[in-house]
Amino acid sequence: MKPPKPRYRTTNWSEYNRSLQARGDLTIWFSPDVGWHGNEREGQVGAPTQYRDQAIQIMLTLKVLFQQGLRQVRGLTCSLVRLMALDWVVPCFSTVSRRQASLSVQIPVRRSPEPLHLLVDSTGIKIHGEGEWKVKQHGPEYRRGWRKVHLAIDAQTQEIQAVEVTDQRQADGPQIEELLSQLPPETVLSSVGGDGAYDSRRVYRAVYARGAELLVPPRRDGKPWREHAAWATSRNDKLAAIKRLGRVIGKHWSGYHRRSLVETAMHRFKRLGERLLSRRPKRQVAEVHVRCAILNRFVQLGMPKTVAHA
Repeated sequence: MKPPKPRYRTTNWSEYNRSLQARGDLTIWFSPDVGWHGNEREGQVGAPTQYRDQAIQIMLTLKVLFQQGLRQVRGLTCSLVRLMALDWVVPCFSTVSRRQASLSVQIPVRRSPEPLHLLVDSTGIKIHGEGEWKVKQHGPEYRRGWRKVHLAIDAQTQEIQAVEVTDQRQADGPQIEELLSQLPPETVLSSVGGDGAYDSRRVYRAVYARGAELLVPPRRDGKPWREHAAWATSRNDKLAAIKRLGRVIGKHWSGYHRRSLVETAMHRFKRLGERLLSRRPKRQVAEVHVRCAILNRFVQLGMPKTVAHA
């Protein structure tokens, strides 16, 4: 029999309600304490920059958060500078666009000494093409394109730990190596969870090389592997358990249900917009990283605490 679905109750509604309101507070995203002007290229080759990377990231954050163009974002930033009586010079929209292509976005992540339980998945975000209503009425046209965003989140805090951006033709499994390489070397990885797209020898090797366990259900047409390594034995044991107990019981027994947390993170990612505003690939990568920085800030402001009840 299929296990009954548990029902959950939120225990910190007042705290979570305040955090939701704080997400729209401009003082959370724009502060007079940040570094705005200054030379960040001291001792490096090239002309000095007038604006710090943090200033450019703040303007891009406002752009993504409020879904505005760079010209409108400059007007918004100028108004905030006037309201706070600051003597800052706001960069023009062309400067922000040019710096976006080479910007190293700082994604706030809280590191914990506890073993990390990582959840991975991918989603597509549109870069050009008609809207869903036109597709429903007249069918899709030829020119439609997406970028594929691969996310790895912490199952405990739901913060994004690693992100990779590829074109829509890339598979999920080969990206696991790049996602794991973005974790600090001192991170203790306990497990990596994902769907059946990660059921491959390449993924198992990469995860077991980090000393972690891969919580991925074998494909429905999966066959036992002949390798005698520990990762192959673990996968064959899962396949035998599913054949004996059934796929539903096997997933519940292995803790596969925790993967729904990364689906929730994908939903939050899409709430910031179904389409990327940037046109060039490097700028699109920076925009995706800014989205991840915003989502981690959302999580750090407060998340609901739920408990199961009968």
